[in-house]
Amino acid sequence: MLSEVRSTRITRVCLTHLHGDHCLGLPGVLARLSQQDLQHPVHLHFPASGRPYVERLLTSSIIDMHLDLVLEPVREAGVVVDREGFRLRAELLEHSTDSVGWRIEELPRRHLLPERLEALGVRGPAIGRLTEEGAVQVDGRTVRVEEVSAFDGGNSAAFVFDTRWCDGALALADRADLLVCESTFLASEERLAHESGHLTAGQAGRLAAVSGARQLVLTHFSGRYQDPEAFRREAEQHFDDVVVAADLMRVAVPRG
Repeated sequence: MLSEVRSTRITRVCLTHLHGDHCLGLPGVLARLSQQDLQHPVHLHFPASGRPYVERLLTSSIIDMHLDLVLEPVREAGVVVDREGFRLRAELLEHSTDSVGWRIEELPRRHLLPERLEALGVRGPAIGRLTEEGAVQVDGRTVRVEEVSAFDGGNSAAFVFDTRWCDGALALADRADLLVCESTFLASEERLAHESGHLTAGQAGRLAAVSGARQLVLTHFSGRYQDPEAFRREAEQHFDDVVVAADLMRVAVPRG
């Protein structure tokens, strides 16, 4: 509500794990969606072992649920959703309980190049036919869509929450345009971070660097620290483009 994002736009909710700070907001979100008379289902993705907790959350209060809620537990790493233009992937992370990281991928798309269209005389209705049929006749010559178009690379955003350094985190972060990563501790508590299944800000910076990510957003800070900028300084020892997240902050996914 405070972010001014319409709740009716929500089609999927992805939980990383069932510790309270990552799931206790779910009943409120679903209760609000239930009041909106949604015309589409809402898919709820979560680690399969957390299903008993999810079911208790759904009955945690008196809710007149008018919502087509589809429970989709995740049992293994892989593609969870694969449809035209969009892919949702899950990777298993290493925390003190079963934890899943998420990656959203916008698939490469072909777009027409206006200067090439004009140079080859493709105008008006011919552009539509070219898009639909893949080729069009212009002045006795066949113009194919490959001649007047290019693919953009698509964009990706990875969410690495509540994990120590592991292969799953690396797979999620691999060449991500936007990497949103937990950085619960600073390097002075690296041993504690590992024992509790968390990352330090320095490790988050290293993760972004070795995986070839384009931008790193740090979040999930332990309350023992008073200076958020300390996380930026530590991460920037390994990676240049670092954002320290704050409530209601908007971060654009890098493009181009």
